[in-house]
Amino acid sequence: MEPTSTKPYLIRAINEWCIDNGYTPYLAVAVDERTVVPREHVHAGEIILNLAGSATNRLVIGNDWIEFQARFGGAARELRIPVDRVSAIYSRESGHGMAFEVDEVAAAGSDTGAADTGAADTGAADQPAPGNEGTKKLRGVEPVPQPGTGTDKGSDDGISPPPTRPRGRGKPKLTRIK
Repeated sequence: MEPTSTKPYLIRAINEWCIDNGYTPYLAVAVDERTVVPREHVHAGEIILNLAGSATNRLVIGNDWIEFQARFGGAARELRIPVDRVSAIYSRESGHGMAFEVDEVAAAGSDTGAADTGAADTGAADQPAPGNEGTKKLRGVEPVPQPGTGTDKGSDDGISPPPTRPRGRGKPKLTRIK
């Protein structure tokens, strides 16, 4: 008998850690044909979901599936996500979390029709995450650069300011580390 994957246990642990520390847990999902999410909020084959208690109803993080209800545009929707399609879970506020490998062969077979990356927030207002300079990040999750936190363009230290994101797209940039 093959042992159970550690991935659902780690997802539950990071989710609980976020809640215990007053953070908003976000789940990044690589969408495929088995993933039941609002397709209109999928960008570049990925959707970012808010797992906070105020944004979800009947959240169950099982060993094979993550299931819950969430509101999109005021309408309640049922979501069903295979655990093997979760690419990361992290705190919106600090960027701390964990990234996971996702089978890219399955992801290549899904067609979402979107070319832009973005977040579909299932609850909280669209606001960029607060600055998180000086925090340590977990593997694969980078904090969101905030306007005014870099050096001035006129400085001669050779460091350019971090890029800023448009309002409503304040999420950590996920990078894969192999």
